[in-house]
Amino acid sequence: MSLLVVGLSHRSAPVSVLERASLSADAQLKLLQDTVAAEPATEAAVLATCNRIELYADVDKFHAGVAELSTLLAQHSGVGLEELTPYLYVHYEDRAVHHLFSVACGLDSMVVGEGQILGQIKDSLARAQDLHTAGRLLNDLFQQALRVGKRAHSETGIDRAGQSLVTFGLEQLSAGADVQRWARGKKALVIGAGSMSSLAAATLARAGVAEIVVANRTFERAERLALLLEDQYGQRLTEGDDTDVLARAVPMDSVPVELTRADVAVSCTGATGIVLTADAVAATVEGRTGAPAAGLGEAHSEADAGVGAVREAAETPLPGAGADENCPLDLSSVPTGFSVMGEAAVAGMDAATLEQHGAWAAGGAVADRPRETGRPGAEADAELITALAATAARVGRIPERRRPEPVAEVPRPQPVLFLLDLAMPRDIDAAVHRLAGVRLVDIESLADASADAPMAADVDMVRRIVADEVAAFGAAQRAAHITPTVVALRSMAADVVAGEIARLEGRLPGLDDKHRAEITQTVKRVVDKLLHAPTVRVKQLAAEPGGAGYADALRTLFDLDQETVASVSRAEDSTTEKNRGPA
Repeated sequence: MSLLVVGLSHRSAPVSVLERASLSADAQLKLLQDTVAAEPATEAAVLATCNRIELYADVDKFHAGVAELSTLLAQHSGVGLEELTPYLYVHYEDRAVHHLFSVACGLDSMVVGEGQILGQIKDSLARAQDLHTAGRLLNDLFQQALRVGKRAHSETGIDRAGQSLVTFGLEQLSAGADVQRWARGKKALVIGAGSMSSLAAATLARAGVAEIVVANRTFERAERLALLLEDQYGQRLTEGDDTDVLARAVPMDSVPVELTRADVAVSCTGATGIVLTADAVAATVEGRTGAPAAGLGEAHSEADAGVGAVREAAETPLPGAGADENCPLDLSSVPTGFSVMGEAAVAGMDAATLEQHGAWAAGGAVADRPRETGRPGAEADAELITALAATAARVGRIPERRRPEPVAEVPRPQPVLFLLDLAMPRDIDAAVHRLAGVRLVDIESLADASADAPMAADVDMVRRIVADEVAAFGAAQRAAHITPTVVALRSMAADVVAGEIARLEGRLPGLDDKHRAEITQTVKRVVDKLLHAPTVRVKQLAAEPGGAGYADALRTLFDLDQETVASVSRAEDSTTEKNRGPA
């Protein structure tokens, strides 16, 4: 097994880089085709989600594989290799298996424990199978990853360690309030009809919103999602009254109008550009409140004036003190931008200089007094620093120019429109964050909010599951690697037995069938017993780390034909392909 994964995710790259590197469906297909066409790779699969892009491959050379896969990722993402390289991570063999199993369990997700990644891994495998870029290794790997992920969710409480991205996003929108209480009665607009948008719509329906409007570029898909919501959640949406509160579909060009009616909007499309601009959102809020949404910047004008006043005060000499140029200190040694009146200007100076500075700041005469040599320097320094502190307290201290006094923040208006952007690249202009009356939660803010989320005890249980499964998978793969050699060895032994029985019949033509059969069985038993212990043992040894060399040893010791071994491998791969089914 020479499994290699090269990728980038929310853990290694900023959202801005992930946005630019995101791969469309067509780009993913072309990347798979180009990867298997490249010399180092024989199999390939792409796992592309809103917060990760990973290329898996079976390679015959590590360094050449890393270089080729990195180059292909850069080419198909449109981000230059030099810019992309600092954000790439590489995992090889068992570490690559460990990484994918961790991803499948939700340990590497932005929100720990989310289960949507399982569907994305399944889609990734199906895509590689359809293009025939997934061979035995990647088929086994991805199907086992799906089983490990399902096991983690069924045997542990990993779901409690974190919510799905949609649920977590809604919790951020509600600012910590109960989501169901916050959502009840609200009108929701869902932009997009893919898997994430469908999950968002269903989550909002369960939370108790009064109405859901689905907008999509393909109206038929929006209509199918709206009908599905009606079928599954219609009774809950109407809450038993006689009003016909529908989940309905609208074309994409109706989004501006629907946004004026919505309380909350969730967007997750495959668009490469902005779907909701800051101007469109500002116009919506202004039409609803009668006040310009851009007023948030104006609300801080008083704060800005306060900062200006502090800066002006910082440039004013202390009462009773001379201007900076009369200070006895060597101003050339003072860092640029700092007032000599500030504490940073006196840091690290000796006691005699501190005393001069204290006298000058107090408006007294500057004494050129040398350090007394009869007292310990530390004691003298302590006394003079205390005196300087008392002088500063008596005269008053002006903040340094680089660190003005904090100014009280103007309260942000209560939002009238809540926006959740789950797309990568983003659907909603990031400038919306600055609009008054709007609360926007996007992938970047979700990453910040979940960075310090507490790790549940269940996470440790899942990590142990992953470690055990990685060891078992590696052992199975190494054992499978030697199986063709063992089969070829037994096939060669059978041929030797058949040849010797044929020679025996030539020497003893009068041998009856009963004795011939008995002799044949005896010879076969002897050969089987001779081969049993070595083949069983070699499979055990091959399953251990570093056991791949035992297959080569068998081929060398028994002079096995390499083509015979390869033909057995091809036959097993063909059988696996026919029997392959969904995990």
